[in-house]
Amino acid sequence: MRRTILWLIFGLLVIVSLLSVILPFLWISPFRPQTADALRNGYEVRHAAPFITLVCFLFVAVLAFLLWERVRWLGRIFASILLTLTLVAAWFARQDYFEWFFHPLLHPGYVAAQKVNFLNDSDMVLAIRIKNDAVAYPVRLLAYHHVVNDAVGGIPVVATY
Repeated sequence: MRRTILWLIFGLLVIVSLLSVILPFLWISPFRPQTADALRNGYEVRHAAPFITLVCFLFVAVLAFLLWERVRWLGRIFASILLTLTLVAAWFARQDYFEWFFHPLLHPGYVAAQKVNFLNDSDMVLAIRIKNDAVAYPVRLLAYHHVVNDAVGGIPVVATY
């Protein structure tokens, strides 16, 4: 009975650790519609995730140590896998994995408006006009690259969407 309770606590801690990383990803996913409540909850869990995952990892490590002598090789393998999952969650909680979605455009290229052949009439653009210089950035491309550093009319600008 005691071993069963230890395994249940072990599993619960692993689930809490994984959820503290997965839920913010689901709630703050940049390419889906988002609600204010989901964003707030996502940021709160994201902020607490490094602490949550560290505590879960430490408890899981202690439980793995306690269970190690009481289980056979299959139980040890299972405990090692769960301990590794918790360690991965603790590492992941300390990464800025939302930035992994966005890939900077290292060498942007521009074409004159008359030569653009990759936009539809219904595509949205973010346009900037300064002095006699005007540029337009397709929102579809900005959503992927997230930021464009440019100069318009000789003035440095940053366009983001």
